[in-house]
Formats: sequence, C-alpha cells, structure tokens
Amino acid sequence: MKKVLITGANSYIGMSFEKYAADHYSQELSVDTIDMIDGSWRQKDFSSYDIVYHVAGIAHADVGKVSEEVKSKYYAINTDLAIETCKKAKSDGVKQFVFMSSAIVYGDSAPYGKSKRIIKDTEPNPANFYGDSKWQADKGVRELASDDFCVTVLRPPMIYGKGSKGNYPTLAKMAKKLLVFPDVENERSMLYIENLCEFLCQIMIRGEGGIFWPQNAEYTKTSDMVKHIAEVSNHKIHVSKGWNWVVKLAAFIPGKPKNMANKAFGNLVFDFDISTYSFDYQLFSFKESIKRTEG
Repeated sequence: MKKVLITGANSYIGMSFEKYAADHYSQELSVDTIDMIDGSWRQKDFSSYDIVYHVAGIAHADVGKVSEEVKSKYYAINTDLAIETCKKAKSDGVKQFVFMSSAIVYGDSAPYGKSKRIIKDTEPNPANFYGDSKWQADKGVRELASDDFCVTVLRPPMIYGKGSKGNYPTLAKMAKKLLVFPDVENERSMLYIENLCEFLCQIMIRGEGGIFWPQNAEYTKTSDMVKHIAEVSNHKIHVSKGWNWVVKLAAFIPGKPKNMANKAFGNLVFDFDISTYSFDYQLFSFKESIKRTEG
C-alpha cells in the first residue's frame, strides 16, 4: 500500500483522482488531501507519504489585458508554490513527486487551417505568462529529481469529464442548443478524466519518473464532439460543411471572431508514439467518454 498526499484541496482533477483510486485501487493506494491556501501545510510532516501529487494551481487564464499584479500571482502559485512543495517533499523523504504540467507549455494551438504536432523532442515555447508559469514549474521540479527522489511530470492536453471546467462545458452547452454546426476538419488531443486517473494510478504504483504525455487513444474533431454530445442529450443538430464559410470568415476578422474560430477549430495533437507506455490507461473511447460525461 502506497500513501498519496494530494496538495491542493477541492480541485477537479484531485477530487476525481481520489474517488477513482478509492473505487479501483483501494488495496494499492491510500489517498489524503491537504489545502494549500493558508500556508499551514508548511508545518505538516510529509514523511509518512510515499507520493506527493501536486495539483494546486491557477488555470484557464484570461491572457488579454492583465495587470502585472495578476501575472505575479500566477507565478507565485503555479511556479513558486510547486517548486517549494517539491523541495519539502524531497526534504521530508517522500519517494515520488507527481506534477501536473500542461500542453500549454508548447504554446497556443495552431490557428484554423494550420496544424501542430508535438513529438518527444518538441521544445516548449509558452505563448503567454500562464504557459510560462507552468513551464518554469515544469523545469524547476525536474531539477530536484535524484536517485532517491522520483519526479514525474505530466503534460496533458485538454482534460474533460463530468463536472469539468474550461472549454468543454462551453462546447457542450452549444451542442445542446444550436440547430446547425460547421463540419470543419481539425484535430485535437484530449484526455478524458477517467483515462487520466487510470494513468495516474499506474504511474504511482510503478513509481515511474520522467515526462509523460497521456492522451485519449484517438484524436478529437470539434464537430464530432458536438455531434456526439447532442446525440447523448437527445438534441437534433445538423453538422454540415455548408456552414464552414462562417468559420473561415470569422478566422479573418481580427479580435474576438478570430480568437473564437481558432479556439474552437484550431489544431494541436501529441504524436501517439509519445503517449504509448508499458501499461494500458486509455480505458474509455471517445464516444464512451462522452456518454459517461453527459450521462
């Protein structure tokens, strides 16, 4: 039995992992959670834990007009707190530190009509302060790895599932209300929450370190996702290439229209070679994940 401490209470990923581990790996993993907000965690002894899983952070940044004070807060929480926690875990004798980095370290997705594929040797190149705050932490925690302190860094793509935040709920809301939707050919790497949780359990049980790029077993096309969400929700929506001109037009209009077109129909995928490991974690197909998310 390995003892896991999640640093960061009430996070979507942390709570999902805790429940998944209890339901599927209760004989292998025991999970506790600690809040990082008031600083009292610094007095807690981590030595009774085998693994510290760090999920505390600020996500879904509005990177438009942001003050320097707000930017500093992102670095304080996403970078400094992560590295400080990792140092404490190491000094307290914890064997493994698992850090949630992000695909955002590679910059924005390619805009509408362009492609972007991440391979093992792709150099991170953050496009904004949010991505850079994750990248600085990504580098910082890996520098602390040693023969007796394993550091595991995950750089997942967009994570979704029941109760998730971010882009998925917005897209799901559209899928349940719109009558028509463009059929644009695009590809996105995504990661269903239960596939992520299975990956985490496997990587912790094995005690493997390094950089990992977990993703679903298939790429996602935005129009297919909308169509499947609508089907599961018993809503009729007509997905047609006849509406693609709307996206094409929006992509040429500076400001919000262009940003929305790129956000919804941009491209960003991990090569499948870097997401294949010695264990199976892609338990649910894309269609199954939508049913479980919307069911």
